[in-house]
Parts: sequence; structure tokens; C-alpha cells
Amino acid sequence: MIIPVRCFSCGAVIAHKWEEFNELTSAGVEMGEALDKIGLKRYCCRRMYVGHIDLIYETAPFSTAIQ
Repeated sequence: MIIPVRCFSCGAVIAHKWEEFNELTSAGVEMGEALDKIGLKRYCCRRMYVGHIDLIYETAPFSTAIQ
């Protein structure tokens, strides 16, 4: 699954912060602290990041290429 552009509950734009969030968490920053640093304050927006499972690399091999 690709991160949604907007939060499902409140409609706030959240996708533009995904890369920064990934960089912080891979650098060892705790998830809650990383969410605070990127500016996600609402719990509905935070759950979009916490509950996200990145499946794009698992599904990409099954996509068909147009030739």
C-alpha cells in the first residue's frame, strides 16, 4: 500500500511528510517522537503512519508492464 495523500478521517494532507518520517525512524528516533518532529499532532493522522504497512515492493513484481 502506498501512503494515502490525505488522512481518511480529517482530510489533512499527510503524504508529503512520509519520507522525513522514514528518515527519522531509520535513524533510531522513536516513532512517537518522529511524529511530533514532522508535525503530525492529530491522532487520526498519526494512526495513518503508525498503521501503515508498505506492501508496494511485494506487489510490484506482479504488475504488468505495457510494451
